[in-house]
Amino acid sequence: MNIFYEESGQFKVAAVVQKNDATYQVDTQHGKRTKVKANNVFAEFDGDMAAFLENAQAQAADIDTDLLWEVCGEEEFAAEAIAEEYYGHAPTKTELAATLIALYAAPMYFYKKAKGVFKAAPEETLKQALAAIERKKQQDAQIDAWAEALKRGEMPSEIAADLKTILHAPDKQLLTYKAFTKAADALKTSAYELAKKTGGITSIPQYLQDGFEIKYFPKGTSFPDLPLPEMPDLPKADVTAFSIDDESTTEVDDALSLTDLGNGTKRVGIHIAAPSLAVKPGDKMEKNIMERLSTVYFPGSKITMLPENWIAAFSLDAGAYRPSISIYFDVDNEFNVGTPTCKIEAVNIAENLRIQTIEPHFNAETGLDEAGEMMFSHHQDLIWFYQFAIALQKARGKYEPDRAPQYDYSIELDEEGNVSVVRRERGSPIDTLVSEMMILANSTWAQMLHDNDLPGLFRVQPAGKVRMSTKSEPHIGMGVQHYGWFTSPLRRAADYINQKQLISLIDDTAEPLYQNSDAELFAALRDFDAAYTAYADFQRQMEAYWSLVYLQQQGTSELTATILKEDLVRIEGLPLVTRATGIPFDALPKSQALFKITELDAEKQFISLSYIKAAAPAGKTAGNAV
Repeated sequence: MNIFYEESGQFKVAAVVQKNDATYQVDTQHGKRTKVKANNVFAEFDGDMAAFLENAQAQAADIDTDLLWEVCGEEEFAAEAIAEEYYGHAPTKTELAATLIALYAAPMYFYKKAKGVFKAAPEETLKQALAAIERKKQQDAQIDAWAEALKRGEMPSEIAADLKTILHAPDKQLLTYKAFTKAADALKTSAYELAKKTGGITSIPQYLQDGFEIKYFPKGTSFPDLPLPEMPDLPKADVTAFSIDDESTTEVDDALSLTDLGNGTKRVGIHIAAPSLAVKPGDKMEKNIMERLSTVYFPGSKITMLPENWIAAFSLDAGAYRPSISIYFDVDNEFNVGTPTCKIEAVNIAENLRIQTIEPHFNAETGLDEAGEMMFSHHQDLIWFYQFAIALQKARGKYEPDRAPQYDYSIELDEEGNVSVVRRERGSPIDTLVSEMMILANSTWAQMLHDNDLPGLFRVQPAGKVRMSTKSEPHIGMGVQHYGWFTSPLRRAADYINQKQLISLIDDTAEPLYQNSDAELFAALRDFDAAYTAYADFQRQMEAYWSLVYLQQQGTSELTATILKEDLVRIEGLPLVTRATGIPFDALPKSQALFKITELDAEKQFISLSYIKAAAPAGKTAGNAV
C-alpha cells in the first residue's frame, strides 16, 4: 500500500511500512524511511508510486482552473466534493490527487481553510489578483526587453530618463533599475561601466555632476517661471561706480566709487546689488533662494542661485543705473574713516573692470606709482584705494608686508578639453583693495545689525574655527568685532538674508525677515552652512579630477608638493590635495619635497605619489616639477 500526502506545501508519495492511528512509517520514493502524520495523508493507493504521481500532475495541468473556481460556490468545500462536482462522478484517487494539486497551485483562486478544505476567492478579489499577475508578467517582459537591449550596447529611452537616479540614488522598486542591474549582473560588470558602454555616461565630469545634482538639486537645475516684478523706483545716486571682477564673472555683486571732496578728503562708496528689494517674504523667488542657497562653481561651468533674467536685472553691469545698497565713508588724507552713511538707491555703473585686463598694469611691481602713466580707466582711483586698503589692514593688525607670497590656483578648460592652470597671487594689490573694501562694508553692516539687536547670519571666530551664528561675535581672523556676509546677494542666500535685515534699518517702511530666537532663521543657518560646505566639496572634487587630467596631458612624471601633515600633501601649482608614501618621519609640515608619480588614472580619480627627496630651495625647480 502507498500513500499520497502533503509536506511543506509539496505533494509526495511513499510506500507504507507500518500504519497506526496517528502516523505512517514509510519509505519515500528515494528510499528514505520516515514518519508521516496521518492528517497530512489524502489517499491510500496501490500500484506504482511514480506513475501515480506523474498521472496526477498531468491531470492537474489539464484542469481548467477558471471552471473549477466557477463550480465551487461561495461556501467552504472539501477537495473530494469539488472533484466530484468537476468530474461529474465520484473521483478516482488519481483525480482527487489532481484536484488537490490544482487547488494548491492556485492560491489566488482558492483559500486553504483546513486540511483538504478550501473556499473560493470572491470575484472582485480574484479579478484584482489576476490583473496584478498579468501586470507582473508584462513588467517582467519589459524588464527582460530592456535588459537585452542594454546587453547589446543600446540605451532604451526609459532607462536614459532614470539613469541619474539608477546610478546615484537607486530606487530598487523601479523597473528601469531592475532591468539595469539585471543586465549588469548578466555581463558581470559594474553599473558605471554598463552606463559608459551604452552611452549613458559620456565623461567623468558629467558622471560626477549628475551625482551631485541628484543629491542637491533633485528637482533639476533649471528654474521655474520666475518673472521679474516691477522694478523699484529709486533715487539716482550722484556718483558713478565701477566694478572689479574676473573676466568670467556674470554675477557682478559689488562696485566702488570715489569722490574727491577737497582738502585731501575722499568719499568712498561701496555699492552692492540689491535683488532683495524685489523679493517679497515667502514668494516664489525667496523659496528658490532658500532651496538653492548659493551659486555652485566648478571648472567649466556653474549652477547659479538666481535665474538669468534676475541676474541680468540686478547684476551691476556697466551702462545703466542699477538698484543698490550703498554705504559711504568720508576718508581724510591720513585715512581716518568717518561715520558711515547707508542709502538705497540706483547707481550708475560706468565700467566693469576685468582683472585679467588691468592686473598687468596694476601689481606689486608696476602700476602703483601715482606719478606713473595711467594705463586704464580708474587707474588713479585704484592706486588710492590700494593705499587706503593698506591703512585698513594696519588698523586691523593684519598688515604683513614681509609675508611670503601665497597663490591660489584655478582650472580653466578650452573647447577641445585641454586643461590649463591659472595662478593668482593671494594678497595682490587688486585682491587686497577689493577684499578690504568688502571687509569694511561687511563689518560695518554686521555691527549695525548687532547695535540694533537684529539677528543675521554672522561669520564669527571668538576662538578656534570660523563658524556661522545668528548673533554677532568677534572674528579674530579678520581682526574685527563684527562680521557677516552682505556683499554677494546674487550668489549667496546668507547675503540675501542679511541684506533684507539691513534694509529694514535703512528703510522705515521695511520689515526684517527675522527677529531674535526665530526658529526659521536657525533652520536657514543650518541649511545654508550645510549646502555651502557641500558645494565647496563638489568644487574641490571637480578641480581634483581636472588636475589629474592636467598631469596626464602634461606627461608629468615628477612633481613638487608641500607636506601638510603625515602623508597628506598639496601638489604645488594645482588645486589638489592627496596622499603620498615614503615621507620621512622627520619631514616638517609645510616643507616641500619632490615626488614621483607611480600611478595616475584620472578616470578612476586616483594618483599615487612616492617620496624622492626634499625639494630644492625656493626659487629653484627640480626635475619635471609642476
